[in-house]
Amino acid sequence: MLSRSLPSRLLWCLLWCLAAGAVAPVQAAETRLPGSERDLFLGEAFYYAGQERFFDAISRLDAELLQYHRVDERDRDPLHIHAGLAHFSVGDFELSYRMHNKAGRAIAAVLEGNVRQSVRNEAAYRLARIYYEKGDHENALLTIERIDGALPERVRDDERLLRAQIYIVNDRHADAVEVLRRLERVPGYEGFAGYNMGVALIQQGDERRGLAQLDRAGQIRVRGHDPAALAIRDKANLVLGFHLLQGERPEEAAQYLNRVRLEGPFSNRALLGSGWSGVAQARFDRTLVPWSILYQRNPTDKAVQESLLGVPYAYANLDMHGRAALLYGEALEAFDRELDRLHASIQSIRDGHFFRAMVREEIRLDSNWLVRLRELPESPETWYLMELMASNDFQTLLKNYLDLEDMRQRQTAWLTDLDAYEDVIARRRDYYAPLLPGIDARFRVLDSMIRLRMEQRQSLDDRLQRLLVAPDPKMLMTADERLLLLQLDRIEDEYRSDQSATGEEVRRRVARLRGRALWDIETAYPQRLTDAFDNLRELDQHVQRLDEIYAGYVRTRQAATQSYQGYDERIRNARARIRQDQDRVAQAMKGLEHMLERMAIAELEARRDRLEQYRVRARFAMAESYDRAVKAQQQALIGEGAP
Repeated sequence: MLSRSLPSRLLWCLLWCLAAGAVAPVQAAETRLPGSERDLFLGEAFYYAGQERFFDAISRLDAELLQYHRVDERDRDPLHIHAGLAHFSVGDFELSYRMHNKAGRAIAAVLEGNVRQSVRNEAAYRLARIYYEKGDHENALLTIERIDGALPERVRDDERLLRAQIYIVNDRHADAVEVLRRLERVPGYEGFAGYNMGVALIQQGDERRGLAQLDRAGQIRVRGHDPAALAIRDKANLVLGFHLLQGERPEEAAQYLNRVRLEGPFSNRALLGSGWSGVAQARFDRTLVPWSILYQRNPTDKAVQESLLGVPYAYANLDMHGRAALLYGEALEAFDRELDRLHASIQSIRDGHFFRAMVREEIRLDSNWLVRLRELPESPETWYLMELMASNDFQTLLKNYLDLEDMRQRQTAWLTDLDAYEDVIARRRDYYAPLLPGIDARFRVLDSMIRLRMEQRQSLDDRLQRLLVAPDPKMLMTADERLLLLQLDRIEDEYRSDQSATGEEVRRRVARLRGRALWDIETAYPQRLTDAFDNLRELDQHVQRLDEIYAGYVRTRQAATQSYQGYDERIRNARARIRQDQDRVAQAMKGLEHMLERMAIAELEARRDRLEQYRVRARFAMAESYDRAVKAQQQALIGEGAP
């Protein structure tokens, strides 16, 4: 079975477009989001995911969600608009990073949450996909059948194809066929639906309809140059051709095998099968056409190696024994060369060159890194491992190894970063530590002055508050009025005992002046009290500014102090954790190296054994061809000498 999926970068770009221009799944109404409400940190996570840097995407989105859940008022956090998409994306990123267990738990939490049915359906689809990719077909079936109702349009057709594949692996072929019929006419899915339907019909026992379906899948029209559609068309023709070969229907098989493109990924096997169809019909002249093309191709391919024996075999059956003997000799030389290279490849893997080639940065930056490995002259083992390295098991292990290598490099960089942080902290300590004692001394003087002025202000406020309850006009006298009353008191005391007319006149004038002064004090009291409160409020503004300066200084001093204090223990703990994780990563990498080495060496040894068998067969066939060529030549000479 084959499945169809969008390229990873396109998928994450589409998801971010949904994050920026559509409502999160948990919202009830669909509205268009203004640009100011987009969450930049979520966008950053999608940016890294679009570049297939899933570790960076996961770490940033995890940090953003952790902060989001710690916020008291989540409605004021821009992420609340996209919270549903963010939780979905965590599972998607983890799934793309092959963290199936964590991805399953994240999506299962959404599935069991209090969300609307369309959100639950999408979560069920994603969880079923995880189970299917893990090979847990029973749980995949149970999960996919939890979908009830409509799905978002962006995953609707993918869900149908996944459902059909799950039905097939659970032997529910009739249900799979029914689902695939609805998908067969969807643009972009025709070949995948047709191919899987043909497989389902054959496994169901309806071989006639299954072969007819594969025939249609092998003739689909491809819009433009779609590599996936072209590959599925070739795959359908190849499977159909080999099925007919096994059913001893070689003439029919040839027409389907000849449909396969000569430059596609299945071309070598198709050429080999086309040649064998000619052998089955005893049409060795037709056999030579596809095998001669295959004969000129890369000798590391299994089909090409088989054709090295097939071409001289066809010539031998055409009674061209001399030509066959020469070609068997060339095949024998080719097998010897390949065996030498296989021995070198096995030794190279055991010496660790294979893994050094795997982690070369210039190779990994190329999207065709798997092909470029063949071009490395110091890595002969990769010449024979293309098929193995393209297998799902090997790819999964290899990607895990490369991710561990990436993690190892990150850990080394983190340790370097910690050293840099310590250097920055030491420089800050050297700069601030000598300055702070002098600044603190000046601050203490300023602080005492501020406290004194604050006490004076509070004393004024208390007095004014008392005047509101018990009015006392003399408390608001001006300095001139106070001096005037003191002078009047002194004059009155001086003439208090003078009984002369002059003394009487002075006392009269003093009383008159005192009355006038007290009149002014009494009548101006309300306005003076109002002015006093106004002046106090104006003073409060200066006090508030003073408090801000004070608080700013305190914050600045704390920032200066905290910029180099309290980090030593945290850095030591972080360094210890990183080194502990380094040991775990190193152990995991060694385990993966051992597994990959065993897989690669087993593949190379199997190829070596097969080539040795081919070499033995080529040696005997060459000897037989030489004998027959000699006998034919002798018979020809005898025929020429006969009367």
